[in-house]
Amino acid sequence: MSLAEAHARQLAEEQSHNLLSGERYLPAKRMLDLFVAVALLVLFGPLMLLIAVGIKVHSPGPILYRQNRIGKGGRPFDMLKFRSMRDGSASNPHRKHVQRLIRENIWPRDLGSTSLKLRNDSRITGLGRILRALSLDELPQFINVLRGEMSIVGPRPPLPYEFDLYDDWAKHRLDVLPGITGLWQVTARNQVSFEEMVRIDLAYVRKMSPGLDLRIIVLTPLEMLRGRGGG
Repeated sequence: MSLAEAHARQLAEEQSHNLLSGERYLPAKRMLDLFVAVALLVLFGPLMLLIAVGIKVHSPGPILYRQNRIGKGGRPFDMLKFRSMRDGSASNPHRKHVQRLIRENIWPRDLGSTSLKLRNDSRITGLGRILRALSLDELPQFINVLRGEMSIVGPRPPLPYEFDLYDDWAKHRLDVLPGITGLWQVTARNQVSFEEMVRIDLAYVRKMSPGLDLRIIVLTPLEMLRGRGGG
């Protein structure tokens, strides 16, 4: 039995057991999303304004970057970020890097690094590197949460060219709304292979609960300060 088939079977066996509890939590999860998103938009409002001014002064182009991502059930949406790259930058370098990571299931050690992030990316501005290192470029995604396109906690939404390479078992990580932060982000961000990332996300999908979400939310600021970058 292949690895993908084994994961698919495990997911199918556990899905019926966890579905009812997960569905019961969804209304409360949505309320938690709205509360946290509004509270953090108010809290970080001055910082977001400062970042917006900095982006405008630092490099020509729009303040926000709208990036097509794949959401719950394979539905596309525009995810918002503070622009961290030079306006008009091509996606080819990142596309090739991500496709290799997925196809070869690469670990950081295979790249001679401690992270899977694309290194020496000349498309990123000086200010953008700081924003990415501290995950501050992700702050506009609270608007995606208010729109119902994302949750505070959940698997990160893949880019279309990532999703196109997913086997059926990997697509189950999008059985729930994608999140700004999640279990992978606070345990192994950019430091494990694609298949290990999927396993972590599927573990969240199976075990999703108020307690787990609150724990992830509490751990997220610590990971931001560690500066392991966004996704």
